[in-house]
Amino acid sequence: MRSLGIMQGRLTPSGGRGIQFFPFDEWKDEFSNGKKIGIQEIEWIFDYDRYEDNPLWTEAGYRQILNMCEDTGVTVRSVCFDYFMRRPFFKKENAEREELRNENLQITQRVLQGMSVIGASLLEIPLVDDSSMKTDHEKEMVRGFVYEVVKLAERFEVQISLETDLPPGAFKEFLDSIGCEIYANYDSGNSSGLGYDHEEEIMSLGDYIANVHIKDRKLHGTTMQLGTGSADFDKVFSSLRRIGYNKSIILQAARGEDGQEAENIQQQLEFIKDYCVKYSL
Repeated sequence: MRSLGIMQGRLTPSGGRGIQFFPFDEWKDEFSNGKKIGIQEIEWIFDYDRYEDNPLWTEAGYRQILNMCEDTGVTVRSVCFDYFMRRPFFKKENAEREELRNENLQITQRVLQGMSVIGASLLEIPLVDDSSMKTDHEKEMVRGFVYEVVKLAERFEVQISLETDLPPGAFKEFLDSIGCEIYANYDSGNSSGLGYDHEEEIMSLGDYIANVHIKDRKLHGTTMQLGTGSADFDKVFSSLRRIGYNKSIILQAARGEDGQEAENIQQQLEFIKDYCVKYSL
C-alpha cells in the first residue's frame, strides 16, 4: 500500500485559522498523534505568515524536525509551498514584479536548503486561487521562473511539482513546455470542484504525477467530507492504478469539529485504505 499521510495542520484544532495553516505551537504534537493513528508522513506547509518562525527556516528548526521524524517514524517527504500563493510575482507590474520575483527565488532557495537537510525530496508549488495563471503572458513568466527553480533544486536533490487549475490537456502542455524535469501534483478535490474528468486528467498527466492530494468537493463548491462531494474515487484510484502510481497519498480532506481531528482523520484513512485495497495500490 502507498505511504499515507496528512497535510500539516489537519491534526490540530483550527481555532479560527481556516482549513489550512502551519500549526506553530502544535506541529510537534502532530507527529506523535499521527503515529498513534497510523499516519506515515506529514506534508509540511511553508506559508507567508510568520515564515521566519517556521522550523524549516532555521538550522535549529531542522534539528527539531529531524528529531520528531526519528522519534516517531513519521516522515516529511514533501513541502507545500503555500508562500507562493500569497506572493505570486507575476501578478505585479514592472519593478515591483522583478523585486518580488527575486524575493520568491531567495525564499525558495532557503526552503530547498532546509529540505535537503531533513530529507524532504519534493517541493510543491501551488498555482491555484491567488496564484492561478490566467493569461498566456502569466504562463510565460511562470514557465521561466519554474525552469530556474528546477535548476536550483537540482543542487539540493529536490524535485519540483506544480499544482494548477488548468484543464487536463492544457496542464500537460504547460509541463511539456517547461523543458526540464518537472512534476505534477494531482488533487482529487480540485479536479471534482472544477468539473474535470478524473480519468482523463490522471491518464493525461501519467508519469508527471509525483504526489496526490485526496479531498472531495462539490462541483463549483467547497470541500466536503470524503464521499459526499462530486469526486468519483473509483475513477481516481483505478486511474492511479493504471498509470502505476507508487508514491504518497496525502489527505487534505474536510475538517470536522474542533477537538475531533484524530477521529476524523481515522475515518478518512479507512475510506482511503478501502480504495487502495480495492485497486491494489
